Amino acid sequence: MKLNGNLKIVGTKVILVPYESKHVETYHEWMKNEELQQLTASEPLTLDEEYQMQKSWREDEDKCTFLILDRERFEKTNDEIAALVGDTNIFLLSRAEDDEALLGQAEEEDSKGRTGEIEIMIAEATVRGKRYGWEATLLMLLFGVEYLHIRQYLAITKDTNSKAMQMFERMKFRETKRTPVFQEVTFARTVDKSWMEWLKNELGSYTILPYHTD
Repeated sequence: MKLNGNLKIVGTKVILVPYESKHVETYHEWMKNEELQQLTASEPLTLDEEYQMQKSWREDEDKCTFLILDRERFEKTNDEIAALVGDTNIFLLSRAEDDEALLGQAEEEDSKGRTGEIEIMIAEATVRGKRYGWEATLLMLLFGVEYLHIRQYLAITKDTNSKAMQMFERMKFRETKRTPVFQEVTFARTVDKSWMEWLKNELGSYTILPYHTD
């Protein structure tokens, strides 16, 4: 997405940066991992296909992605590639998909508005369990509300991914659907004032700054 192509988000543990061509080879190596393929329901791509995918993420106005840096490692090395640990994405749903996603939500006052599907992947096993995914997801959720005008979130995860399901429940999402044939569970969260206050309190200090490409 062009909107976030020149922005970075600096949190306490992580820095979110746009997905640039310089990151593609590392991302490609991540996605050779069968566990990550299963958790993200992804098919392996060739390196050329990965470059095309990166380009599409930059141009498509319905897809927003940031790569996740280990802030401490980056500040020690000033090397984004060495500090890469994962990514987080928002897919903006079409109006028809919005309508389907909002079925059963009419009783909630703030349920009308654009719907975004949130994704998170911590690819580097050495940093899992250190709350990098937690902070990166909260930053992305807040960015989506403030910059993409999202009013409803969906999160879809494998029904075997208990950590992801527990995380979204702690983020005050609620389970709305199970799809056994795909082994998927869908969670939803409507954006409201109290939840926004909770997001900001949970995050504490963060900053959105210009991002300068090499």
